[in-house]
Amino acid sequence: MLSNIGVPGLILILVLALIIFGPKKLPEIGRAFGQTLREFKKSTRELTSDVMEEFEDDQNKKTVK
Repeated sequence: MLSNIGVPGLILILVLALIIFGPKKLPEIGRAFGQTLREFKKSTRELTSDVMEEFEDDQNKKTVK
């Protein structure tokens, strides 16, 4: 969906964001978005590692029997 935007659409979105939020608020919004994305990635990694550990434990139990 986002791949269909293109460069002109992206520039338009950035200009609109600059007009709506102003130059002082835009860095704060970007920082908050970056922190949110970082936390989401961290949670995803933790969840994936937990699932993989459970899967490996189940595989080990099956091979021991």
